[in-house]
Amino acid sequence: MIDVLIIGAGPAGLTAAIYALRAGLSVVLLEAEVYGGQMALTNEIENYPGFKSISGSALSEIMHKQVSSMGGEFVFQRVKSVNLNGNIKIVKTDQKEYHSHAVIIANGLKRRTLGCRGEKEFSGRGVSYCAICDGAFFKGKNVFVVGGGNTAVEDAIYLSNICKEVSLVVRKNYLRAEKYLCSLVEGKNNVKRLMESRLREIKGESIVNSAVIEDKDGNCREILVDGVFIAIGYEPDNEIYKGQVKMNKDMYFVSDEECTTNIPGVFVAGDCRLKPVRQITTATADGAVAGSMAIRYVSELGTKINN
Repeated sequence: MIDVLIIGAGPAGLTAAIYALRAGLSVVLLEAEVYGGQMALTNEIENYPGFKSISGSALSEIMHKQVSSMGGEFVFQRVKSVNLNGNIKIVKTDQKEYHSHAVIIANGLKRRTLGCRGEKEFSGRGVSYCAICDGAFFKGKNVFVVGGGNTAVEDAIYLSNICKEVSLVVRKNYLRAEKYLCSLVEGKNNVKRLMESRLREIKGESIVNSAVIEDKDGNCREILVDGVFIAIGYEPDNEIYKGQVKMNKDMYFVSDEECTTNIPGVFVAGDCRLKPVRQITTATADGAVAGSMAIRYVSELGTKINN
């Protein structure tokens, strides 16, 4: 029996683990991909206290080592189903079934897909959702980055140092990214902006070799391109908890400032819950709260059982 089972090993989950482990509880972290979550895929972080600048992978490694040194167990499996009611929580992955007293859901968000023709067919064959993961495959080539927010502009800046030419495909007539990012991308001679444009189709044979762009007047043209990076934001990945943990209409978990949910012993932390700001700092703050509340819950549960 596990004291605290944490679903997600991003900054929220890692912080929650630190608090629970310091209280002497047994902790298992279930992670479907890589520890650090979206943080690990960020090229440069400049707004995390204590570091003027640090890569997301480096910060993730620091947190991972801290949790590991304290006895936290990392299990890289994808959660398939849950039964969270009752004193014993049951979480099934693609490989095993886990039982715990408390569960902290800190599974972050997933990349939003565009839904255009060819996107699904060429995923992994020229279509990517992570510039840092796949950028090296496009060295000296021409690529599109779809989106106008922080993620898209950051991806364009990163790829400009690797690729021959980067074209930002932006639906609006302006970039939504922060001003300092816009100023950085303006200084890149090999970054073009295709404003008020939509990506309508991705084409190729075994791999991507062109894409169809529609302008504001509805005119379409086909452009030769070697890769397409989709960077249009994130959305919750909470479908398996539907009907158990309370969510809003957009599938974000509903919780209070103590990160509790409608189910005793189930807590939520980080980007997966309804909140006004989603940053690494707010994720770690949630993790600290959720971890502390889980400690209190397990302690009170033990007292009830012993009595």
